[in-house]
Amino acid sequence: MALYNKIDKEILKQQLAAEDFKRITLSFYQYAHILDPEQFRNELFRAWDAWKVYGRTYVAKEGINGQISVPEHHFEAFKTHLYGIPFLAGIRLNIAIEDDGKSFYKLKIKVRDKIVADGLNDDTFDVTQKGVHLDAVAFNEITADPNTVIIDMRNHYESEVGHFKGAICPDVDTFRDSLPIIEDMLQDKRDKNIVMYCTGGIRCEKASAYYKHKGFEKVFQLEGGIIEYARQVKANGLENKFVGKNFVFDDRLGERISEEIISECHQCGKPCDDHINCVNDGCHLLFIQCSECAEKYQQCCSEECQTIINLPEEEQKELRQGIDKGRQVYRKGRSERLRPKLK
Repeated sequence: MALYNKIDKEILKQQLAAEDFKRITLSFYQYAHILDPEQFRNELFRAWDAWKVYGRTYVAKEGINGQISVPEHHFEAFKTHLYGIPFLAGIRLNIAIEDDGKSFYKLKIKVRDKIVADGLNDDTFDVTQKGVHLDAVAFNEITADPNTVIIDMRNHYESEVGHFKGAICPDVDTFRDSLPIIEDMLQDKRDKNIVMYCTGGIRCEKASAYYKHKGFEKVFQLEGGIIEYARQVKANGLENKFVGKNFVFDDRLGERISEEIISECHQCGKPCDDHINCVNDGCHLLFIQCSECAEKYQQCCSEECQTIINLPEEEQKELRQGIDKGRQVYRKGRSERLRPKLK
């Protein structure tokens, strides 16, 4: 059995579109000591592939970080298998708020040095000494206290479309970038409640331990992140302090938490919070595009890319030879081609 996918992505997308059953999109993470990540990865792949689980999961010696979709009729079997792994027994599964079942189209499980790229030397501090976990009720209460500072631990393209009211949203490209910048921002706020949040909780799990190591004492984190907060707010009729969309790292690129639209189309400036990747295979820039601009530019970020996608395929291949698409993707909206400058 091949322990990775070999089928063309267009065929996989067609197969996904033809499915006649529902899928459940979810995420989870756990810091733990995994002695043989490669073997653990292979065992997961064999089990999940048989249940047609799709998505992206990272395994490292420090733990596991997964964002996946599971066929509804296999969900209980999947959960039983997951909970049967000792360090994952009873782990919280963050279920997507908005889910069309099309979040992922193949299974990828990769062994990495870390489950989140943070640039930290974990040998210098205890990652288990994390901040106090807050549920939605406790989060709403503490963030109403004027002695509280709310920190968005996500990247600029995430907070641009949605964030908590009153949150500090650093203008950063990566989690690694954010850690020293936020530490500097908090130097004169050591006596305040430091409340952090992210998408599902994993970044705050590491950041809270790091900042406690740095001498911050009143450190808190939103348990389960924005995803779990939104679920609790809806289930319990609580005040929703999140405005806009929650950016997610799958093909949906976002799930709506509130009706407010707080961002703009990067091409015309109209209110919009729909992310898209430029369809030019030599670009794939992530940016915000309204429906009118999507039609005008054929889902491209610029007239230059639009011209390229209308060339014969062989010419397109020649033009993108040697281009590092990853570098373009991770610029995440920072482009001179986009008319409005990001705030």
